[in-house]
Amino acid sequence: MRLLRPHLRRAALAAALTSLAAVAGPALPARAAAPASAVLDQGHQSTTWQSPAYAKGTLGGAGSCPSAAQDPGGTVCGRFDLTVDVPAGYWDDNPEGGVPISIQWQDPTEDFDLYVYDAAGQEVAESAGTADPEATVIPKPSGTYHVLVVPYDTHGGSFTGRAYLPQSTDAGDLTSFGGGQGSYDIAAGTLKAKVDFLADDQLRLRAAPDGVLTDPAGATIVRKQPELQRTTSTFDAGDYYGIRSKDLVLRVYKHPLRFGLYRADDRTAVWQEDAPLRWSTGGLRQSLVRGADEQFFGGGEQNGSFSHRDRTVHVANSTDWNEGGYNNSQPFYVSSAGYGVFRNTFAPGIYDFGAPVRTGQQERRLDAYYFTGDVKSVIGQYTALVGKPFMPPVYGLEPGDSDCYLHNANRGERHTTDAVKVADGYVQNGMPLGWMLVNDGYGCGYENLPQTGEGLRKDHAQLGLWTQNGLPNQSEEVKAGVRVRKLDVAWVGNGYDFALNACDRAKAGIEDNSDARGFVWLPVSWAGAQRCGVLWSGDQSLSWDYIRWQIPTYAGATMSGIAYDTGDVGSIFRRDPKMYTRDLQWKAFLPAIMTMDGWARDMTGKEQRDQQPWLDGEPYTSINRKYLQLKERLLPYMYTLSAEATRTGIGAVRPLALEYPHDPNALGPNATYEFLAGPDFLVAPVYSDTSVRNGIYLPEGTWTDYWTGRTYQGPTTIDGYSAPLDTLPLFVKGGSIVPMWPQGTLSWQTRDRSELDYDLYPEARGDSSYTLYEDDGVTRQFSAGASATQRVDMQVAGPVTVVKVGASEGSYSDKPASRAYRFTVHGQSAPRQVVTRGGPLPRLASAAALDAAAAGWYHDAATGVTTVRTPKLSTDHGFSVELIHGGS
Repeated sequence: MRLLRPHLRRAALAAALTSLAAVAGPALPARAAAPASAVLDQGHQSTTWQSPAYAKGTLGGAGSCPSAAQDPGGTVCGRFDLTVDVPAGYWDDNPEGGVPISIQWQDPTEDFDLYVYDAAGQEVAESAGTADPEATVIPKPSGTYHVLVVPYDTHGGSFTGRAYLPQSTDAGDLTSFGGGQGSYDIAAGTLKAKVDFLADDQLRLRAAPDGVLTDPAGATIVRKQPELQRTTSTFDAGDYYGIRSKDLVLRVYKHPLRFGLYRADDRTAVWQEDAPLRWSTGGLRQSLVRGADEQFFGGGEQNGSFSHRDRTVHVANSTDWNEGGYNNSQPFYVSSAGYGVFRNTFAPGIYDFGAPVRTGQQERRLDAYYFTGDVKSVIGQYTALVGKPFMPPVYGLEPGDSDCYLHNANRGERHTTDAVKVADGYVQNGMPLGWMLVNDGYGCGYENLPQTGEGLRKDHAQLGLWTQNGLPNQSEEVKAGVRVRKLDVAWVGNGYDFALNACDRAKAGIEDNSDARGFVWLPVSWAGAQRCGVLWSGDQSLSWDYIRWQIPTYAGATMSGIAYDTGDVGSIFRRDPKMYTRDLQWKAFLPAIMTMDGWARDMTGKEQRDQQPWLDGEPYTSINRKYLQLKERLLPYMYTLSAEATRTGIGAVRPLALEYPHDPNALGPNATYEFLAGPDFLVAPVYSDTSVRNGIYLPEGTWTDYWTGRTYQGPTTIDGYSAPLDTLPLFVKGGSIVPMWPQGTLSWQTRDRSELDYDLYPEARGDSSYTLYEDDGVTRQFSAGASATQRVDMQVAGPVTVVKVGASEGSYSDKPASRAYRFTVHGQSAPRQVVTRGGPLPRLASAAALDAAAAGWYHDAATGVTTVRTPKLSTDHGFSVELIHGGS
C-alpha cells in the first residue's frame, strides 16, 4: 500500500511544518487561499466537508503538499480548519476523549494519509496506513486545528470529511436481571448487558447501549471461546444482585446499573465502578475506583514506559516510532490490585490511569474479559485466551542482519547473492549470525534466491525475506530456503485485523511448506500477535536518548504477554561507534535482535554507513564480538525461557516490578532504566556518554557483579559504578544456575554438543534449582513432545556445596547420549577436594591444563571462581559433584 517508507514520510512531514505554520500563524494568507473551516461548539455539534476530485496522488507525505496560498482550491492536498469551543472540563469524562475526524472516499481503495496540527503547527493526531474510512481523534481539543489530507495514490476520487462533538449518556437504573448456568442477562432501559463466567476466576462482560450485542472481532483474536463455567449462583443483596463463582462475586448494582468484582467473601473489592457505563456518539468507557497504591501495566508496546499510574495510554495504530509511540499496542492492561482486562475489539482506545481509572474504546459497545490473580497469573490467563507466545527456532535467538541488495537506490546496484559476502564477514570476524533478510519489499526484490540461501546456510545463517504488500509466492520462496519473514507497515498497517491475519499467514506459510518453525517480524500489530511474531519498535535515529527509552519499552511489553520485542541495533538511520557499541551490549540480553543496514549515515549525515558490528574497527570490533559471543553462549538459558513463555506467557525481558511486586523501588526512576533477563540477570545499560553508571538499583538478595565477582546485598543502590566502554553493568542473582554453551561457540549448528556448561552462584544459605529445556531447535516436533528437560539442584550445607544433575528426561532428534559438563562456581574459596561419583577429581595448576584434561578442577584465586570439568557422562543418568571446603 505505501511505497514511501514511513520514516521518509515522517521526514517529509517535518519539512511540511514550515508551510503549515504559515496557515497556523497570526497572519493568514489572502482569504481566497484560506482553507474551508467550521466551528464545533454547543450550538454546532458536527460538520462535514467535501473535497475536490484528485486525479492523481502526491506519492509523498505532507512535505509534498504546497502551502495553502499555493493551493487555494485544495486541488493537490485537502485542508480544513476546525475550531473547537467547549466549556472547561468537557473532556474530563468523555468516552472518546476528543473530536473524532473521519475521511470517507468514494472509492475505498484510494490511498491517502490524514494529519492534524494545532495552531502552532505541531502535529497532534494522525492516521496513516490504516483502514478506510480513515479516522483519528484530536485529543481533548480546544482552539483551532488544521486538518491536512494527503492524497498519496489516488485516481480521480474525492472524499467527505466529518467531525463531531461526542455527546455522552450514562446507563440508568437496572430494569431486568436473570439467567443461570454461568450466563446472565442484564438490562437498563435500552442498554443490554451479558455476563459469562468462563472459570472460577474469569468472566466476560458485554454491553451495548442499543441492546444489540455484536462481536466484530469474531474469531480473529480469540480463536476459540472458552466454555462457560456453569457452577455459579445468584443472590439478592438489596442494593445489588450478586453472581457467585467459587472465587469471585460480581455485583450488579440496581440504582443506577453499575458493576463491581469482589473476592468470594463479597467484601474485598477487586475492582469497583465508581460511575455507570458512559457512552457517546462513537465510544464507551468504564470508570473504576483507583486504589491508593494501585499500579497499572500493559497496553502492549508503549515506547518509553512500562508503568502507567497517572498516565494516559493510547491503544491504537501509531507510526510514531519514538518515545511516546504505540505502534504495537494492545487493548489489555493488568493491575497490581489483582486483575487484568482485555477488550475484545479492533477499535482504538484511550486508557486514563488517573483517579478514577477511565478506560474506553472508540466504539459504542463493551466486550471485556476480566482475569483475576497476581500479575504473572493474569498475563498467563490473557495469553491463554489470545495465544501464548510462539516457540522460535534457535537461530531466531541469534543475531539477524537485514538489507536491500537488489535495486537499492541508497546503495547503487547490487545483487542478492552479495548478501553472502556480508554473512562471510560475520564468520571472518568471529561473530554469530542466525539469519538474514536480503530484500526490501519497497521496490527491492530478489534474484537467485536458491543460490543465496545455499550460500547463507554454508555460513550457518537462514534466508529471510521482507514483504511490503503480500505473500503471493510463499510456497516457492520457502522451498528456496526462506525461513524468516518480516512484514511492513504498508501492508499490515491496513487495520489491526489485517496485521494479525498477515502475521498468522506468514508463519503458516513457512510451516505449511517445510518442517521448520515460522519466524516472523512485524512493526504494527494488535492483541494476539505474540502467538506468531517478533514485534519491532520501528525506524529510529541513533542517539543516547534512543538507547534510554527503549529499555522500559521492551521490559514493559512483557507485561502484555509479548515475549519478543526489540529494536534495530544502533538504529536504522545513523551510526556512531560508541553509541552503537553501547546499544549492542544491552540488546545482547534481548532474545531477538537484528541490524538494519543500507540506510544509515554517520552523525553528520554525510557518509553512508552500514551497521555490521565490525565496521568501526578497534576497540569496537572486539567489544561487539565479546557481547555477541556471550549472547551465543547464553542461548540454552534464553531458549529455556522461550519454552517457559509458551507455557506461562511471561517473556525473558522483565521489569523489576514483575519479579519484585512488593518492592516500591522496583517502580522508581532508577529501576525504569534497567531490566531483568529472566529471573537471574540484572542489566543496567549505559545510556549516556559516560564511563560511570549511577543509580543502579539492586533489589533484595545477593547480587554478583558478572565481571569482577564483587557481591552486593540488596536492596541497595550503586552509584559511581565503573563502566568503561567494554563494560555493561551486569549482575547475577545469588542462587542462579545458568546453562551455557562452551566458550567460543559461534553457531547453534557448530557448537560442541559433547559439552554443556553451568555457571553457578551458590548462596551462603539456601538451596536452588533450575530445569533446562532442550529440543532439536528447528522443527515443530517439539509440539508433539519431542523434547527433554534436565533438572539441576544446588545445595550449600556448611563446608560442602553439592551440585546434583538429574537425568535428561525425554527425547528428541540428535539428542546427545552423553556429554561432559563444566561448572564454574563463583564466590567461594578454593575447595579442599572436588568429588564425583567416580571419586575425587584431580586439582590442576591452570585453566589451560584443565582444558587439556579429560576431567579435573582448577581454582582461580584472582576471580574466586572454581571450574570443574567432568568426563563424558550418560544423559540417561544423574550424577552429583561435591565441592568440599575446610578440614584436612
